[in-house]
Amino acid sequence: MSANANRGVVYQGGGKVSVESLDYPTLALGNRKCEHGVILKVVSTNICGSDQHMVRGRTTAPEGLVLGHEITGLVVEAGRDVEFIKVGDIVSVPFNIACGRCRSCKEGKTGICLNVNPARPGAAYGYVDMGGWTGGQTDYVMVPYADFNLLKFPDADQAMEKIRDLTLLSDIFPTGFHGCVTAGVGPGSTVYIAGAGPVGLAAAVSAQLLGAACVIVGDMIPERLKQAGSFGCETIDLRQEGSMEDKVEVILGDREVDCFVDCVGFEAHGCGCDHGREQPATVLNSAMALTRAGGQIGIPGLYVTEDPGAEDEAAKIGALSMRFGLGWAKSHSLHTGQCPVMKYHRPLMQAILFGRVNIADAVNVQVISLEEAPQGYADFDGGAAKKFVIDPHSMVRNGRAA
Repeated sequence: MSANANRGVVYQGGGKVSVESLDYPTLALGNRKCEHGVILKVVSTNICGSDQHMVRGRTTAPEGLVLGHEITGLVVEAGRDVEFIKVGDIVSVPFNIACGRCRSCKEGKTGICLNVNPARPGAAYGYVDMGGWTGGQTDYVMVPYADFNLLKFPDADQAMEKIRDLTLLSDIFPTGFHGCVTAGVGPGSTVYIAGAGPVGLAAAVSAQLLGAACVIVGDMIPERLKQAGSFGCETIDLRQEGSMEDKVEVILGDREVDCFVDCVGFEAHGCGCDHGREQPATVLNSAMALTRAGGQIGIPGLYVTEDPGAEDEAAKIGALSMRFGLGWAKSHSLHTGQCPVMKYHRPLMQAILFGRVNIADAVNVQVISLEEAPQGYADFDGGAAKKFVIDPHSMVRNGRAA
């Protein structure tokens, strides 16, 4: 492949993705130069459950969208105004694109930057309604506002030794951690994690890192529950009959938990007693039933304003039937929205580099080539208990950035 060749994973509609040739990125935003940006040679880029929502046709994502918002890269070109990031640096890219100048960014709310998406607050690479930015499941990608956005790893060789873990700093590790922080997880907490996909597993590890006494993970896929159990979580198989309160009581001797984290989102299905049919509000309603009075509920799981594949008309516009009165009566705190990755990625990097957490093992990272991405999407959609990490230039496999 020539130095300026570029390929990427492209959404083709109808549950299909393909690897296509793309233009090599330039330091430009529309018709103007982007002197605050850099071009990255992609070291690793991950398939996310949020990508899968689009590929399933559960959003209004257009065909031709270049996917990928979880990016780690090697800087190969920097704009004139980039002062602190240099060519040759290995960096983690927060999935939120943020300008660093607006009111939200100055308050640390980088998930809702006011300047990077004309449609609404907040932007992301390769994602529907998130500003039209090109995704990073590619060989090369342009990243704006580089000095503000990028997390530089302090030592390139050390970074490559830990790259299977560090690749998760762009999204799912901070997102899972954020879910736990906003759910109030701390030393001695009892925690229920809804969903044992990669974000749910990252949340479970985060709860342990924060000192939880007991972490319970619920899912309907046995392989994912086995993965959660592999690092000390209690598990609940949601295919089984019986109330959630009864199932939690068997584990805790109590019918409620201190903290609840929703890592499922809008494609939720009812548990076994509901015959597994889609019920987009079921996790939120379980959260209010299972969380103790005065407890907190973190909701990093994705909810959308438009869901063309929903089973009822209300859900198609994000209107869900919630027992909000129960949450009000129990004085619950609910926290929603994108994780502001920059709030967490540096301390979580330190936890990885100093051996405090093995996040790659917990989420079961599997490294694949860019050409294998379509199969990775298919396997992930089938419920594989894996986090697929795309390695476009074989740098992860070889253990060196070159």
